[in-house]
Amino acid sequence: MTKGAFWIAHVTVTDDERYARYARIATEAIAEHGGVFEARGGRYRTMEGREHARNVVARFPSFEAAVACYESPRYQEALSHAAGASERDLVIVEMD
Repeated sequence: MTKGAFWIAHVTVTDDERYARYARIATEAIAEHGGVFEARGGRYRTMEGREHARNVVARFPSFEAAVACYESPRYQEALSHAAGASERDLVIVEMD
């Protein structure tokens, strides 16, 4: 049985206009790889570590799909808009 995976991103946006371009293209890339957003913004409370105002969780059908999405040309295009427009931490975690 294939296990799913999550992208967990913590983001501080520094350029709203450029980051909006990233978000539009990234949303398309994530959907193309079977990704679904579980949380995107919304209320949060930082319990440990650095605080970021935007927190995103996307679920993928497999760890491989999540990695393939990140490495895809479409997502890399999106990242070109995030560079310099945000401070980000992103981790891919396989579900148990």
